[in-house]
Amino acid sequence: MATIRARKRTDGSTSYTAQIRLFRDGVQVYQESQTFARKQAAQAWVRKRETELDQPGAIERANRKGATIKEMIDRYLDEMEKVRPLGKTKLATLKAISESYLGKLNDQDINSQQLVEYALWRMGKEGGNVQPQTAGNDLAHLGAVLSIARPAWGYEVDPHAMTDARRVLKKLGYNMKSRERDRRPTLDELDKLLKHFQGIQARRPTSINMLKMTGFALFSTRRQEEITRIQWADLDEVSKRVLVRDMKNPGQKIGNDVWCHLPPEAWAILQTMPKVLPEIFPYSAESVSASWTRACHMVGIEDLHFHDLRHDGVSRLFEMDWDIPRVASVSGHRDWNSMRRYTHLRGRGDAYAKWEWYEKILQAPIKLGARTLK
Repeated sequence: MATIRARKRTDGSTSYTAQIRLFRDGVQVYQESQTFARKQAAQAWVRKRETELDQPGAIERANRKGATIKEMIDRYLDEMEKVRPLGKTKLATLKAISESYLGKLNDQDINSQQLVEYALWRMGKEGGNVQPQTAGNDLAHLGAVLSIARPAWGYEVDPHAMTDARRVLKKLGYNMKSRERDRRPTLDELDKLLKHFQGIQARRPTSINMLKMTGFALFSTRRQEEITRIQWADLDEVSKRVLVRDMKNPGQKIGNDVWCHLPPEAWAILQTMPKVLPEIFPYSAESVSASWTRACHMVGIEDLHFHDLRHDGVSRLFEMDWDIPRVASVSGHRDWNSMRRYTHLRGRGDAYAKWEWYEKILQAPIKLGARTLK
């Protein structure tokens, strides 16, 4: 027999827990329950499971002890931590999924219907009213876990569930692909930010030198995580190149070390850093991101990410009439399609040719703090 109970969550939303109990000769031989965001989904699951459990050997297979999505995510995070920490966005997304109602779902119960239901819940009021692209990112990060759960750990995960779910959502009219970002900072916005950072340096000389970080990120086109990993030993003084270790690449997460040329402006900024530690910019990437976000809020700049400096840097090189191979030698891109996402031209020429902040960045004093030097 099956029952469905409605329960109020702490956030005021309602969840529906469907429970199935099977008896033989008056003895309970099987019990199963699942929680859903919608009552219709719970009813559909009950009908489907009761039909499945009526098949020969189904109860014996169902009594097998599997693993929940939360347990699979935890194992995935543990395994990945041994190789290389995940990015903060992916880490936060996976943890949020594991703590949601979906995290309680067993491996053998993962199907396209459950994944579609989760995406629709995320896009609804109770799930946060997120955009389809955000729900798509949730599925993409979860897909990375499911793709290795069956072949690596032997969990009974339907290998077609994620593909089918995405196909259904597309048929329903949802565009789950991330919107290509084309945001670039204006010179006026950079002026406000650098004045703000200059004031912080005057008050707290040992804080993160965001003047140097901003200038180097813009002219080198490097990501913040890459910048904070660069060591003095990674420089090629003759060719003015830097070895970017573990460069982000969808097909090769680890060991993707790439030599990238540094434009003269980036090389000059780098040479102003003190050579007292192995790292050239001995800061935490998370702290750099937090400083940038906080500064944008303080000076009234909306929707500008530190990563947008990479967009600006790549676009600038094309505006200076650099060809694709030459720009790729700086950015590290392997194909034009990837580079195209970073190319948003505004005109021709070098907008930073007479930029007053360039010399200020070069001349800005730098003092590493006690925490950094430990």
